[in-house]
Amino acid sequence: MFKDIQPQEIDQVMGRAQEAFLQYRRVSGTLKSAFLEAIASEIEGLGPALISKAMEETNLPEARLIGERGRTCNQLRQFASLVKEGSWVEARVDTALPDRTPVPKVDIRKMLVPLGPVVVFGASNFPFAYSTAGVDTSSALAAGCPVVLKAHPAHPYTSELVAGAILRAIEKTGMPKHTFQHVHGASFEAGKGLVQHPHTKAVGFTGSFAGGKALYDYANQRPDPIPVFAEMGSVNPVFILPGALKARSESVAQMVAGSITQNAGQFCTKPGLLLSVKGSPLDQFAQQLDEKLKKIAPTTMLHAGISSNYQKNRTRALAQKGVTLEAESEERPKENQGASTLASVSAGDFINNPTLFEEVFGPYSLLVKASTMEELNAAVRKMPGQLTATIIGEESELVQQAEFIQLVMERAGRVIINGVPTGVEVCPSMHHGGPFPATTDSRFTSVGTDAIKRYARPVCFQNFPEALLPAELKTPNPLGVWRLFDNQWMK
Repeated sequence: MFKDIQPQEIDQVMGRAQEAFLQYRRVSGTLKSAFLEAIASEIEGLGPALISKAMEETNLPEARLIGERGRTCNQLRQFASLVKEGSWVEARVDTALPDRTPVPKVDIRKMLVPLGPVVVFGASNFPFAYSTAGVDTSSALAAGCPVVLKAHPAHPYTSELVAGAILRAIEKTGMPKHTFQHVHGASFEAGKGLVQHPHTKAVGFTGSFAGGKALYDYANQRPDPIPVFAEMGSVNPVFILPGALKARSESVAQMVAGSITQNAGQFCTKPGLLLSVKGSPLDQFAQQLDEKLKKIAPTTMLHAGISSNYQKNRTRALAQKGVTLEAESEERPKENQGASTLASVSAGDFINNPTLFEEVFGPYSLLVKASTMEELNAAVRKMPGQLTATIIGEESELVQQAEFIQLVMERAGRVIINGVPTGVEVCPSMHHGGPFPATTDSRFTSVGTDAIKRYARPVCFQNFPEALLPAELKTPNPLGVWRLFDNQWMK
């Protein structure tokens, strides 16, 4: 096993990260682009050995890991294209008007600049896409920030392999030596020390609410609080309107069952809540969903700790007042496996029990039965922030429920119509974030190219000599990037 980073080593690591930052922040977008492309190529060059090791450490199937590796390399290449093109820095130029009366106007220019060293915590459920070279790392590197990556203890060897690929890319493209550093540390002290070190300027995290909130609190206990971009999970409510149940309950049940149980329910976007209005269409839907979930065999979860927590949280949820077990996998689960589970509760009992709003990480979902649409509205108002919310309905009733959809939108960062929340497209228009406690800052995404904005801040350059301006703000425009120049968009 790997040795946890020690307090004196944290100081050395963060000192090296700061030294790298002083050089890396000046690296051009073109060179950063080549670096990110090289990381993707080096990861692909690891071949089957990387997939094999990840399968061994996470219990995830080969096809899932191959797809996730592709997503990770795609993310890297999207950021490579973004920084090469350059407009992400949001350059603004307002040239001087010395003859303006009664007060002359000074020369003012603005752009986004990198924050500084970023500490990233690898995620357990995505060993590639949210771990060592995942979106937190790739977006920070794209922004010009060195990264210190703390490997997740559940897949340390996988993390080491990917870290090696990044280090080779650094050497091949001539990046500053400590632009990326890789450390291990299962203890709370290691995480706290990394977050609270003076050189750390931001934190990226994907995981549990307890873990993310602890890092957030550490950051706010500093003399100079820093941003923590923590994605802490969600129950991702799915609201099923009566018209959809009357028209196509069988297909809706099939779609929802697959989403609940995909990869043993170990996605932050798994639908953990289903909500609808009582009646015979809902009764039929519940029966159809029961039958489908019973036939889905238990699957092995990421590791023993995840499995243990699933069993504990599932038992706790089922023990709440008014909760009834509707269905579970007919096949008995083996060691470290999670049985597909559907429970139900009345909206009245749900609204009055905060425990039922909490995520059960695994193939579990709770069906909430409301007496009326008004009671469904009341349930929405009680909900904390979510990554996603889904509304399934016929077009005519969706239009009729426009105000309800607006209410739902207040609670989530991504709203889905007639789909499922699992399956997050990596593209510029994706927003993967949401109001607290889904994330610590709902204004930012951890998927898509806008994720780069987490690790940058605006700086205004007033009356700077041309020689001291960043290239993106010079006149004429040496990089040819789009920018707002005297209130006109131009290159």
